[in-house]
Amino acid sequence: MRTVGTAVACGSFAVRVMAPVPARAQDSSATGTTGRAAVADSAAGPPGGGRTVARTSARTGARTIARAQVIHRTAPVRDAGRDAVRICAGGDITLGTNLDTAWVHRVTGKVSEPGAALRAPDSLVAPLRPLLADADVVLFNLEGALGEGVAPDAKCLDARPFCFALRSPRAAARALRGMADSGSAVIANVANNHTRDAGAAGFDTTLALLEGAGLLVAGVDTEPALVVTPGGDTVAVLGFSAWSAPSVADTAAVRRIVARAAARYRRVIVTAHLGAEGRTAQHTPDSLERFAGEPRGNPIAFARTAADAGARLVIGHGPHVLRAVEWYRGALIFYSLGNLVNYGPFKIVEPMNRGAIACATLGSAGWATDAVLRPTWQPAPGTVRPDRSRRALALVDVLSRSDFPLTGAAVDGASGALRRRPVRRSGGRARALNRRQTAR
Repeated sequence: MRTVGTAVACGSFAVRVMAPVPARAQDSSATGTTGRAAVADSAAGPPGGGRTVARTSARTGARTIARAQVIHRTAPVRDAGRDAVRICAGGDITLGTNLDTAWVHRVTGKVSEPGAALRAPDSLVAPLRPLLADADVVLFNLEGALGEGVAPDAKCLDARPFCFALRSPRAAARALRGMADSGSAVIANVANNHTRDAGAAGFDTTLALLEGAGLLVAGVDTEPALVVTPGGDTVAVLGFSAWSAPSVADTAAVRRIVARAAARYRRVIVTAHLGAEGRTAQHTPDSLERFAGEPRGNPIAFARTAADAGARLVIGHGPHVLRAVEWYRGALIFYSLGNLVNYGPFKIVEPMNRGAIACATLGSAGWATDAVLRPTWQPAPGTVRPDRSRRALALVDVLSRSDFPLTGAAVDGASGALRRRPVRRSGGRARALNRRQTAR
């Protein structure tokens, strides 16, 4: 069934309301996999490639869904003369969990009133606002579901090891939207292993709360979240994970999906949740990673595939530690931005307590310039501050030089500015390899 959308003004967004379509896709929600949705596109949309998209998903069985999909941002960007767009991205955010009652009891000290003393979601993200003040688009990974009440098909009911059930309260949606001002777009990536922690119905609730609060959502399916600039150009954001369909391991499918977006839009961003976890996972291997018995993808193969297919910016998260940054054939790849705000049953110790916000400007040609890392630090779960010691900058600089001697980014220890690392002229083979890896 093809749908016809009706444009409705909604603040600084243009919203298209879709007629219902029958759900007919399949997913593997029992294992926490983000399923592919059946997609119906309308005829050609406005300049920049915007179009009406109706999504239906097997999360809801045979139900019919009519949902407003926010696809256009019409607020002016800060450098409208060049039609440049400032992107700021962070890693994992969890604003508490009401599924893990043992954690709630430890935090509140009140078994009879679990949750009574939990910190308000808005207070948890408030310290991030100054770090995101110049952003036209804010992107982060939502590490958990949103909602409240009973979740009969929640994860971890069988008390498996390495199992965390994460669901933040409903108020978290508006708090997340409030990280940036009303003239900016905020995009939540939901392609990961935790947004389905409250089950299939909980995932639907999560999407409804995000969209109701004014956030865009990436990673629901293979269609990008779209932000349209005043000049009519479009920034497209695609979300992937090791649990998605297709998985980050399916590089042929990743190449097709990214190339399809790049053929329509000049500025394509890819965000992905993948890789091993913890303090032993700081280095970025060019091989399949595993954690807790699960394959977590090859981060280098995935990121470079996305870049070769046309992504200008690749944002990684999932290891819960910072990883290297690489300039690859003109694209900028952040292999992991670590933890941003983690309020829940976590051990936030070195180096997991170090994170960063990555900002870059995408010009009219789509390439990243003026890139910078803004280091963050969590002295305790849920307490995030700017890292005055700048320890994260030194860490990323060392990792980038170690893991990518020719293409790793150099990080200025004072400003966090990212630049291409000078190449030592140590031989023709090294110079030829560097030219191949950095050429556009």
